[in-house]
Amino acid sequence: MLTISPLITIPESELTEQFVRASGPGGQNVNKVSTAVQLRFDVYASSALPWDVRARLIKLAGTRINLAGELMVTAQRFRTQAQNRVDARERLAELIRGALHAPKPRRRTKPSAGAKRRRVESKQRQGELKRTRAKKTRGME
Repeated sequence: MLTISPLITIPESELTEQFVRASGPGGQNVNKVSTAVQLRFDVYASSALPWDVRARLIKLAGTRINLAGELMVTAQRFRTQAQNRVDARERLAELIRGALHAPKPRRRTKPSAGAKRRRVESKQRQGELKRTRAKKTRGME
């Protein structure tokens, strides 16, 4: 059982773990022992998540969700399988916790009158500076 919040828990039956060989440094250990963990969670089929959380999770996870709707978290930070299992579960929980909160809607704002005035004055000063740098033409000498 993976506890996300007081109201949301994911049963073990909805999580699938697969152990693979980790990449990176580690000597012979990395070639012989499958310590990396691939944790899969079927977002579409999960009964533990409300629809709004599910939709936000799909958007938040991005490329970590395949076409079948499985969210895959790979953990290979540690040298032991047990530590990587805990790490993968915690990362999945953090991802789901991030999807629990609906983003605050953006309010459109307008620049203040003073900001508009300062912008125009700045542009006029810059234009005046460029005009003073302009080359004098022959007819005007």
